[in-house]
Amino acid sequence: MPIFDDDGNEIDPSEIPVPRMCLMCEKKDDPYEKILCDLNRFGQRDERHFACGAFVSLYGPLIDDIII
Repeated sequence: MPIFDDDGNEIDPSEIPVPRMCLMCEKKDDPYEKILCDLNRFGQRDERHFACGAFVSLYGPLIDDIII
């Protein structure tokens, strides 16, 4: 299913940069999240810092006691 930007141009998901944060997310291979993730990355492609409210770490929650 194709996705489009606000101007009606088709977006090629393979050309959207993938931030390192996305590589550590549980949802990176979830087909139900793919379109939302692609649109979020596309919307922030020119930003210096990437932010994602749906991020879920592969490593679980970090505990302050184990962080050195």
